[in-house]
Amino acid sequence: MPNNEISATRKTNITQRKSPPLGRFGSSRRVKLTLAILVLFHLLLVLNIYPVKKAFFPLAWLTFIWFVDSVIYERTGQSLYRTGRRKLLLLVPCSLYFWLVFELYNIVLKNWEYVMVPDILPVRWLGYMVCFSTVLLAMFETARLFDILGMFKSSRVRPLSGSRGWYGPFVLAGVFSLVSPLIWPKVFFPFIWVGFTFLLEPLNHALGGVSIMRQREGGSLRTLWLLLASGAACGLLWEVWNYWAITKWAYVYPAVIWLKIFEMPVLGYIGFPLFGVESYVMMNTVYLSFHKFHWESPEPAPAFRRPILIAVAGILLLILCFGVFHLIDRYSVLSFHPSEIRFRVR
Repeated sequence: MPNNEISATRKTNITQRKSPPLGRFGSSRRVKLTLAILVLFHLLLVLNIYPVKKAFFPLAWLTFIWFVDSVIYERTGQSLYRTGRRKLLLLVPCSLYFWLVFELYNIVLKNWEYVMVPDILPVRWLGYMVCFSTVLLAMFETARLFDILGMFKSSRVRPLSGSRGWYGPFVLAGVFSLVSPLIWPKVFFPFIWVGFTFLLEPLNHALGGVSIMRQREGGSLRTLWLLLASGAACGLLWEVWNYWAITKWAYVYPAVIWLKIFEMPVLGYIGFPLFGVESYVMMNTVYLSFHKFHWESPEPAPAFRRPILIAVAGILLLILCFGVFHLIDRYSVLSFHPSEIRFRVR
């Protein structure tokens, strides 16, 4: 298929799917249920119920994703859980794979470390897998929610010409951003949160994929603002819920560790919006091989074919997971927590 035809099929983005609302906000049982569960977990945390406090972050995080998906379904009749499960089956392993890349970076950068993780290996590794595989899901669902709420609707900029002169500078910036932290980690460690954006955006644009720069050429940056807002919102929630949990991560950013909000140094919050954009660009690159399909497309996902290839990819992903999880245990875990279960109320 020629590039111009592919481009025509891939102009779907977060801001282009318009569905009429199905009901009053918060009126569905599913929304009320998920919100009630989220409130319950916070109440149990305040009461210092030990099992909840120990696993508070994944409990709150997964319930939040369920809540956002429920609101989206209530307002549009579409959701990844209810109507887009094939899309979900691709988004989840990609999220896991993408985050493993950043965990490998962290072994060199040593920007964060995990404390009080379970001392039982299967439980610990299952926790890694669940948390890492829902990163993209949460950010993209939140961006979709912000779209439904009408955020940045009036965001328009002057259209640009279709010049490709920015390809070279973007690629060079991407290579520099991904290589320099490995050479001078104390100076260039923040650059990993923009490296893949610069490196892959020219590829997405050139091959007719979903592209932020193509939207910019059309006079719109709304998707960019939605992703920045989503990354910031999810990042803040991550830090709030992580702060009160027993099993958590802590930061060791050089020079700025003393000025913190929750566990995160203040300047570190800049990375969350950038990571939201970077994740979107990385996922768009994955979807280049799916031609007419994209996770934001309103049409159903195509049936998965080539089961042998899928099985091989799954096995390779598991091997990568186990290898990186072993490295995390060895280099990024600061302390382990005994596995006994106790119930305490104070």
